[in-house]
Amino acid sequence: MVYLRPSSLVEPVRAPDWPALFEQRARSARDYRLQRFYRAGLPDPDTPLAEVPFVALDFETTGLDARKDAIVSIGLVPFTLHRIRCRDAAHWIVNPHRPLAGETVALHGITHSEIEEAPDLLQVLDELLTALAGHIVVVHYRRIEQIFFAAALKARLNEDIRFPVVDTMELETRFHPRTLSLWSRLRGHKPVSIRLAKSRERYNLPHYPPHHALTDALATAELLQAQIAYHYTPEMPLSELWL
Repeated sequence: MVYLRPSSLVEPVRAPDWPALFEQRARSARDYRLQRFYRAGLPDPDTPLAEVPFVALDFETTGLDARKDAIVSIGLVPFTLHRIRCRDAAHWIVNPHRPLAGETVALHGITHSEIEEAPDLLQVLDELLTALAGHIVVVHYRRIEQIFFAAALKARLNEDIRFPVVDTMELETRFHPRTLSLWSRLRGHKPVSIRLAKSRERYNLPHYPPHHALTDALATAELLQAQIAYHYTPEMPLSELWL
């Protein structure tokens, strides 16, 4: 197996000092649920990937702009490189407190009547943060989960949330850059798709119906397992992948 360091392909995004940030947030957070989340800490940055407790997280939203759109469903699946813990998976529909556009209903299938009866995010926050605490969150396109979660808590608690992620979409860009060389463009090559379904196809993973938060979380967990098996080694330190 060839171990390709990220820098051999594209320059990776620089991650903050997550352990230090969690220590600072554990002292400054006002909400007891956030305090408990930060105090749970993180795996050491040098932890081999084979020993990291992961949790795949996916949000369905009313749109793509966190300034005016909101979370409508949440799916999570805990896993390691060797096992996906479906028994501990969770799924919530939450009330976004705004109308659903017809096109988003067509995508995720969540109806107006379902959200009218659904709890607010704060009502599931304790359970959600307990499931995430001490784990490394895995997503496919981190700007959804990181930004929408922070915006949702800022609106409700007047404080946001920050946490490291491993982004399977970002990993795909390390091996399939979005910007092609002039020679490749002249030869008619186009950038490959790094969407979740297309990325899974490259690793011969099965097709799942998209736009269901729990199914997409499972699909993301399986994708990371395949990416690490194909491109890296289980001994690789966590700090090489988290953002």
